[in-house]
Amino acid sequence: METFIHPTAIVDPGAVIGAGTKIWHFSHICGQDVSIGPECSFGQNTYVGNKVKIGRGCRVQNNVSLYDMVELGDYVFCGPSAVFTNVVNPRAHVSRKNEFKKTVIGSGVSLGANCTIVCGVEIGRFAFVAAGAVVTENLPAFALAVGVPARVKGWMCHCGVKLVPANGHAGCSACGSKYNITDSACLPVALKNCFVEK
Repeated sequence: METFIHPTAIVDPGAVIGAGTKIWHFSHICGQDVSIGPECSFGQNTYVGNKVKIGRGCRVQNNVSLYDMVELGDYVFCGPSAVFTNVVNPRAHVSRKNEFKKTVIGSGVSLGANCTIVCGVEIGRFAFVAAGAVVTENLPAFALAVGVPARVKGWMCHCGVKLVPANGHAGCSACGSKYNITDSACLPVALKNCFVEK
């Protein structure tokens, strides 16, 4: 598949863009140490900073900025206007470019519209961040995180359906995947039709 770059988009020299990736209107992809996997989609008015790594099949919706040192695994969904930061204590009059913090988003994660991801956190694979939530701490895999600041309020199947635990176990009502669940972790036992098995 061919890469598509809309005529209004800017892709700086040096950026590596995977086959089949689409970059839409008014987007800007920086070029220094930027790697974007195949089959990704970048909506209108998106921005990708330097030193950003993006895996296969990611969906970055309109008005999302991936600032320096953000890393997305495979098949990450970034909802419209999701916000990333790269400095914890910004001041307009103090340069802190040498203090940028890496943010790592695991494969299969969904980030809801208008959520905020404060820099320096790691979000485990297949976690689900609700719309408008503010993530200030690491999140475990498969977590459902809601609120300001975001807190784990449940667990999500890899297919995006909320799990209903019973006696430390949960089966997905949609795809049939099975999990063991504790107070602090959701551990897959059998994932059905999940891309990590392919």
